[in-house]
Amino acid sequence: MPRAFRRLWTAATVSSLGDGAYEAALPLLALLLSRDPLVVSLVTAATLAPYPVAGLFAGALVDRWDRPRTMWVADLARAALLVFTVAAGIFGLLSIPVLLGVAFLLGTGQLFFDTAAQAYLPDLLARDQTLLRRANGYLRGTSTTAGQFVGPPAGSFLFALGRTVPFGVNAVSFVVSAVLIRGLPRVPVPPRQQGRSVWAESKEGLRHLVRDRLLLGLALRPAVGNLAFGAFGAVLVLFARDALGLGAAGYGFLLAAEAVGGLLGAMVVAGPLERRLGTGTALTVTALVEGGAVLAFGLARDPWFGGAMFVVVGCAMAATMVLGSALRQAVTPARLMGRVTAASRLVAVSAGPLGAVLGGWLAAAAGVRAPYLIAAGVLVTMMLVTMSMTSNRRIEAALARVEQQPVEPAVQPE
Repeated sequence: MPRAFRRLWTAATVSSLGDGAYEAALPLLALLLSRDPLVVSLVTAATLAPYPVAGLFAGALVDRWDRPRTMWVADLARAALLVFTVAAGIFGLLSIPVLLGVAFLLGTGQLFFDTAAQAYLPDLLARDQTLLRRANGYLRGTSTTAGQFVGPPAGSFLFALGRTVPFGVNAVSFVVSAVLIRGLPRVPVPPRQQGRSVWAESKEGLRHLVRDRLLLGLALRPAVGNLAFGAFGAVLVLFARDALGLGAAGYGFLLAAEAVGGLLGAMVVAGPLERRLGTGTALTVTALVEGGAVLAFGLARDPWFGGAMFVVVGCAMAATMVLGSALRQAVTPARLMGRVTAASRLVAVSAGPLGAVLGGWLAAAAGVRAPYLIAAGVLVTMMLVTMSMTSNRRIEAALARVEQQPVEPAVQPE
């Protein structure tokens, strides 16, 4: 891996650590300001709201702008927002409306950062699918370790020291990340047709995604995965208590089991599986394993067996995401990379809230096991629908077309 990627990876690690601390502290701070569960949930949801509201526009703008600059400017903007939050807390100006606004703007910064990072990576690694898969595995593994294992406990501990301390720590992490990214090599901004509106360019990215069967299949897999995970994740705490007999500590270990599986899937399983089966077959296998593990988890009565199945679920999900992201980056034209990335993420993120509502309704109507049984059926059904869209033959043809295209110089020195 080139030195520039290691710099980007370090920045992502620092940022993920701060994000984990912030995400644990945000609902705790909201709870201090309001005891209404709906209000507290709205604060958390506000960080995801920018994706359906402005996701396509963000993709079009990223395709117009210098991508490393977009990343470090987004980091500095988020650092400034968190410093404002700390100052508001010190002077007693924090309120739910302020917290909602800060959460929404932080989510907007994350939207631009993530889209620019995903669009920059193929240029940095010369669209080499093996390097892209490895890079996405490293980034996914870092996000899991720092954002799910280390960050949340650190955030809770820092919140106990002072309610705005985690936000100050996250601000520092964003500044460090911005400094690291500021030194990344530049890439040429893709050429574009002058005089077109942002809206017209946004629609072009969405049309390209829908019309390309391979890209559409790659977008549908995480969307259905988020739909299923939203459905059973919404009632996971009830399932852990009522079906597995777990208390608060056991529920925490269950969440950790999914994170362990995610780390294994991203760092250990994805690469060998792709080399042995090919990307298309590997994606089919991970989807089938995920559906089977969700079904087994939903039928589990023993907490140890349930935890083992949750490890498998996390492993299959992470491997799918790593392989799918790397393939999308390898086959998407450079000029459309930001827009296709944003459109894919819009489809995926929007499915989560719908799944959560569906899961709650199913649990209320048919019991806490119902969301898992239905989710397993949906996952396997979608695997059958998309397996021809993401077959090895179709992937090989798409990669062959990319190799025939003229190659532009990817990285420019500072």
